[in-house]
Amino acid sequence: MGWFEQMRIGCEERALADLEWVTRRRGHAEELAAHLATGIDGENAAFFHLRRKGYIMVARRWSSGDLPGDVDLIAWQGPMLCFVEVKTRTARDTNPAEITVDSHKRSTLRRLARQYVRQLPQETAPPVRFDVLSVYLVPGEKKAFQHFEGAFGWSEREDYEWR
Repeated sequence: MGWFEQMRIGCEERALADLEWVTRRRGHAEELAAHLATGIDGENAAFFHLRRKGYIMVARRWSSGDLPGDVDLIAWQGPMLCFVEVKTRTARDTNPAEITVDSHKRSTLRRLARQYVRQLPQETAPPVRFDVLSVYLVPGEKKAFQHFEGAFGWSEREDYEWR
């Protein structure tokens, strides 16, 4: 990715942060619980992090409408369609953020991914990957990211082999 594109993404990220700050300052932002606000900040950071890595972002907080749950980010990395679960922490505690993607969450993400792929206009399904992106927003430190590409597969058997 070229210098100009990197600069443009940085400007977009700062503009989004400034707009959110103005909204909060004017009192127009809905009051969110601290953990939900942290999660949204992490998803925003993950969005721009992946864009800088060359991913083409196609959806944020996607839900099917008839299935419970949502997918934090959906992006293309070349021909690969990536469903990304973002986990955000404000401290580096003993449990890494990515460990919280349990079997129930993986099952939900698989169900939503199947629904998303079915709605694509292509005749054949693209290759799909499930990623977990841990975002660390520790006060006083630079944002840190840990990206687990292919963190789990279409079945629990593949998950077991991965761990």
